[in-house]
Parts: sequence; C-alpha cells; structure tokens
Amino acid sequence: MAALVVLFGGVTAWQVSDRRSSADAVVDHSQPLSAAAARVYRSLADADTSASSGFLAGGDEPHHVRERYEKDIRQASELLVNAAASSKSSESAQKQIAILNRGLPRYTGLVESARANNRQGLPLGGAYLRYANQEMRGELLPAARKLYTAETARLGGDYEDAKSWPFLAIGAGVLALGGLVWAQRRNFRRTNRVFNPGLLAATAATLAVMVWLTGGHAMARAGLAESDEKGARSLQALNEAWIGALQARGDENMTLVARGGGAAYEKSYKKQMADVAGDGRGSGRGAGGQLDDALAMADDGAGRKAVEDAKGAVDTWRKQHADARRMDDRGEYDKAVTKVIGAEDSTGRSFDEVDDSLGVASAHEQKQFEKAADDGRGWFDGLGIGALVLALVGAAVAIWGIGRRLAEYR
Repeated sequence: MAALVVLFGGVTAWQVSDRRSSADAVVDHSQPLSAAAARVYRSLADADTSASSGFLAGGDEPHHVRERYEKDIRQASELLVNAAASSKSSESAQKQIAILNRGLPRYTGLVESARANNRQGLPLGGAYLRYANQEMRGELLPAARKLYTAETARLGGDYEDAKSWPFLAIGAGVLALGGLVWAQRRNFRRTNRVFNPGLLAATAATLAVMVWLTGGHAMARAGLAESDEKGARSLQALNEAWIGALQARGDENMTLVARGGGAAYEKSYKKQMADVAGDGRGSGRGAGGQLDDALAMADDGAGRKAVEDAKGAVDTWRKQHADARRMDDRGEYDKAVTKVIGAEDSTGRSFDEVDDSLGVASAHEQKQFEKAADDGRGWFDGLGIGALVLALVGAAVAIWGIGRRLAEYR
C-alpha cells in the first residue's frame, strides 16, 4: 500500500513538472519567438515599403522615410541575432536565419545603389530597386515566412504538451485508491474492525492528490486554451493581416516605380488586399479577409475597436488607390505619385492608419495572451511538491495503520 501511494505521488510530481515546463516554454520561449519571427517578417516588408516610398520621392528623400527604413533594417538584424541564439535546437529555424543573414546585406546594397542613382536622376536607379524588391520577395520574405511558420509550429507543440492530460498519474492514482479500498475491505472482513485510521487517512491523502491533480490540470488547460484562442491565435490573425497590408503597400509603390511596367505589382496588390480585407463578392477566401478573422477572435471592445479602425482605413486606402491608378493611366504620373506618398489625402496616410491600428490591436492581444497564460500555468504551482508530500504522508500513515493491527496479534 505504501509503495502504491508513493508511486502515485512520484508519477504525479513528474508529469506535473513536465507540463509546467511546457507551459513555461509557451509563455517565456515559444510564443515570444513566434512573435519575434513575425516582427522579422514585418520589419523586412516595411523596410521594402519604405525604400520604395523614398525612391518615389525622388532625390529629396524625406528624412522620416529614411529613418524608418534604417530602423526596420536594424530591428530585423537584432531580432535575427536573438532568434539565432534562442533557436539552436531547431535545424529548420537555423537554416532560415542563415538565409536571412546572407541575403540582408545584398538587399541593402541594392537599395543603396538605387538611392545613389536616383539622386543623380539616372533611370538605372529603378532597375536596382526592382532587383532589391525581387531579392526581398524571392528570398528574404519566404525565409522569414518559413521561420515564422517553424516558430509557430513549435508554439503549437508546446501548447499540446502543456495541455495533455497526465493519464499515467491518473492511472496510478486509480490503482492506489483501488488498492487502499481493497485493503480496508479485506481488513474489515478478517478483523471485524470497521475503520483503520491509518488506511483511512492514506485514502484521504490519496483522494486529495487525485482531486488536486484533475481539478488543477483542468483549470490549467482552460487557462492555456483561453490564452491560445484569445491571445496567440488572435495575434497570428493580426500578423497575417499586418504582413499582407505591408506587402500591398510595397506593391502599390513598385507599380509606380516600374513606370508603366507594373501590371504584375498591381495584380499582387489586389490579391494582397483581397486577402487582408476581402474582395466584396461574398464568397471565397477574400470574401471576409484576414481582418474579419481577427475581428471574430477579438473578445473585448478594445480589441474590436482597433481592428475596426484598421478595416475603415483599408476601405479609404482602396478608394484612394483607385484614384491614383486612374491618374497614372491618364498619364498624370506626378499626381499619381503625390496621391500615393503625399502628406494629405494619400494612400500613404491611410496605410499609416492601418499600420498604427494593427499595432494597437497586437499590443492589446499580447497582453490578453500573457494574462491568460500566466493564470493557466499558475494552477500548476505547488501541485508537484504538494502531491509528493501528501503521498509520503499517506504512505507513512498507511504503514502506521497496518502496524497497529499487526501489533494486536503479538
């Protein structure tokens, strides 16, 4: 009886510790890495957008646009260094980080060549910028996407490990309780003693561990599931919409950079915007869009308002883009450029509103995730040690109770 109770306590302590470690990994490691990978993607896409915006401005590139580009490149580089240090166990992640580290200097070199030629009014600058864009779209962003996918998959694995039921511990608990009930029944039939205080106390201790284990784990699962559904998945939906908006902005700029040869960029812009905000046809993937997915996952007014603000800004952006395209098609190139990068009533201003709103929404959902995840893993606190202590106490009183009965026959 003592061995069964100690076995139950030991297995419970082991499995609870394992799930607590997985919950810690969700909060402290895999979710931050997934978020960092998404930031790498966004920083690269935003850098590409800023580079094309600065190019359209001509030789007098606005200082704030240049600063934004440099900040994006610096942030992407720093995040890659941190990701490399934190992802040593993932061969896939390390491979994508290596691709990004090799490709980023090539990209920035092409951008600088484009900028230098553009200052001198040389048409070659546009060619350099298109090469840079191809480097970004063909190598860097796909690698960043794979890195994000790998880290998100790791987050999903840690969630599954943290939420999985400790069936071995539950089975050991059922076995220990069954053994204690059998022993007390046997003791009653052979000695006519209704209760054995020691075995009764051991049963109470074992039952307490069993209730604590199942109840605590159920509450931890509920908290972690809430952090996943209302935090991590909301963040993933927002990241997808944010990335799509950044790529659409880059396509919009490159359509004008190409000067009449941007049909492919315009097609890509329309696809990205349909993914982000729907195509208005009422069917297909673009019918609702990623922003509608994010809105459906937002669970409070603050989160919904930020996403709704982004949706409104996207609608305005689309109308302004249509105006810019009509100007460009009529040969009014300078007016089209002003409509895209101008200070007032431009697609650039609408894009900035989308960018800011999605930033607010993401920060809000990140707080929601952290709170729910901390509450969930908090239910594991003390459970492992408590189970082991109660099991040792249960084993001791079981031995004492049986010893008392044996002493009566000496």
